[in-house]
Amino acid sequence: MNARVQARDTSIQAGSSGRLRLTEIFHSLQGESDSIGWPTVFVRLTGCPLRCVWCDTEYSFHGGEWQEIDHILRIVAEFGAHHVCVTGGEPLAQKRCLDLLESLCGAGYEVSLETSGALDISAVDPRVRRVMDLKAPGSGEVSRNLWSNLDQLRAHDQIKFVLADRADYDWAVARMHEHGLTSRCPILFSPVHGKLAPRELADWILADRLPVRFQMQLHKLLWGSEPGR
Repeated sequence: MNARVQARDTSIQAGSSGRLRLTEIFHSLQGESDSIGWPTVFVRLTGCPLRCVWCDTEYSFHGGEWQEIDHILRIVAEFGAHHVCVTGGEPLAQKRCLDLLESLCGAGYEVSLETSGALDISAVDPRVRRVMDLKAPGSGEVSRNLWSNLDQLRAHDQIKFVLADRADYDWAVARMHEHGLTSRCPILFSPVHGKLAPRELADWILADRLPVRFQMQLHKLLWGSEPGR
């Protein structure tokens, strides 16, 4: 273990406590958001109160193992990466997630949080880059959007729309205009893997000249739907 990792580990033990139910920790390339392509350590927490019909991480809904936060951060440090993404499931469903995020930021990592948009994000450490979904009708969970979260967003956060069809696309465009989303933070449009053809979504965006960022899931292009990648 090099000196930089040892220094991080010392600070972790000094300031972190509490437990979280953890599904997995793995090292991969970030497949989404504005940090796509960066080597990243993913901390996947267990549990989610939503059931999106296209969810690709259903294995994280149940099970997992209880782990101390300082133990989680020691494992993260072993990979030597600068970027860390806390994801799920829905990570904010566990209250101690806030402590984990704060500890990761305090240890010097570039931290992002992937969250469904159904739970309050106001208490998340302001250093964290929040990648927040707005659930379109095709997800089956459109009623779960917590619209008050929009007022909590900062310029370094991102709003993600995962779209299954043209109806989802039209809904997302309407919400963008209704809430002035492009003035809040970057907007990401992503096709549901295997449901909406990426080229079709790209053509819609270009035809409407939308100021959004088209994205595909890089990890699925590289490794398919293999868990933990």
